[in-house]
Amino acid sequence: MVSMTSQLDRNFVELTSRMTKNEAIEEANRCLYCYDAPCITACPTSIQIPNFIKKIASGNMKGSATTILEANPIGASCARVCPTEELCEGACVLNSSTKPIKIGHLQRYATDWAMESNVELFTKGQSNGQKVAIIGAGPAGLSAARELSRFGYDVTVYEAESKAGGLGNYGIVSFRLPNEVVDWEVEQIVKLGVDIKTNTTVGVDISADEILQQYDSVILAIGMGAVPKVGIEGEDLVGVHDAIEFVRQTKIGPLSTDFVGKRVAVIGAGNTAIDGATCAVRLGADNVKILYRRTRNEMTAYHFEFEFAKQDGVEFKWLTAPKKIIGNDAGEVVAIECIKMKLGEAGADGRQRPEEIEGSNFIIEVDAVIKAIGQTRFVSLIEAFKLKHTNGVVDIDETTMQTSHSKVFACGDVVFGNGQGEAMVVTAVQQGKDAAYRIHERLRKPSEIA
Repeated sequence: MVSMTSQLDRNFVELTSRMTKNEAIEEANRCLYCYDAPCITACPTSIQIPNFIKKIASGNMKGSATTILEANPIGASCARVCPTEELCEGACVLNSSTKPIKIGHLQRYATDWAMESNVELFTKGQSNGQKVAIIGAGPAGLSAARELSRFGYDVTVYEAESKAGGLGNYGIVSFRLPNEVVDWEVEQIVKLGVDIKTNTTVGVDISADEILQQYDSVILAIGMGAVPKVGIEGEDLVGVHDAIEFVRQTKIGPLSTDFVGKRVAVIGAGNTAIDGATCAVRLGADNVKILYRRTRNEMTAYHFEFEFAKQDGVEFKWLTAPKKIIGNDAGEVVAIECIKMKLGEAGADGRQRPEEIEGSNFIIEVDAVIKAIGQTRFVSLIEAFKLKHTNGVVDIDETTMQTSHSKVFACGDVVFGNGQGEAMVVTAVQQGKDAAYRIHERLRKPSEIA
């Protein structure tokens, strides 16, 4: 008899299977290899997409993988998590006649070949004697580390978690991005001589001042933190979960059987909310509802994430806001009180503000609540480096990636927010590259500047 744990484990196996060789070659031969390809422009890391696809068609797998990973140091992860239908595939010229090239699938095919071949694609640059510290080993930090190492810098990455990878290893659901993919990408960067110090919290194990004194330049790539309080009664009851931590537990295992047969409400409608909802389904929840105070048109989750959640049986209750989480005498969640909403006048951000409909309160019986209403900021760490920020979003010169401290640059989610940028993994990767290039321009000797 198969155990419940084994059944749950199967639920978290990667959903999408890779292309066969014949499928990849057939798809690659559909590409028109456009000279001025719009798919390249649509890719935040500017992968030479027709180039890597043509190399697949000709059987040059090493060349294909190199082309991808040259532009995107975590191209294997991005092949799986990028919203390709909104980016490269959305820009494909074949959209107007047939259907776009399956660029994401082909990118996975090439990078999977690189993982399995374990071929060396890049080497560390000749040492220039200068040192750079990177705070955070997520997509932005890893991307910056890879580029700086190739330029010849002595790179040290400080990571508070026990493993490098950031969002990839802790925040993106396993059935989209298996940890072994992220681990391989980290390994390639370590092979270039990058020193990743895990279990090391800046501000605790080493101070910001020590880092500023010891290194020629610093990159802050710390991402964001836990989900904030919703601000309603009952948030401290047993059965109320932070979506970030909830997904994290499914990544580090073992999988919990506590959700089998349970009723779950998810507060929020971004990509993290979708991840929380679909994880709950895969953990055996009997019913999962997403509660959102606006409508489908305003939800921030990608369209494919929304469709995926619906296929998983997740219900959506629009124009619904939580008012109170109700518990029993044992302090366990038994229900959530909600109120119906309507959209009013537009706010400063251009979005219509949700307003409560008086007297429309109602109760939904649930056994667990998952909060997914955004993330907090690491303000104390930002201020330890004495950086200017706006509500925890570090202020930077968007051209140079430089903060208010001449020695410190910032990239990734720590500079996203307040209407600035778009929080995608691939965007963070490009920002990491940009920060590395700007540092190189700043630190290299005048004689080296052409």
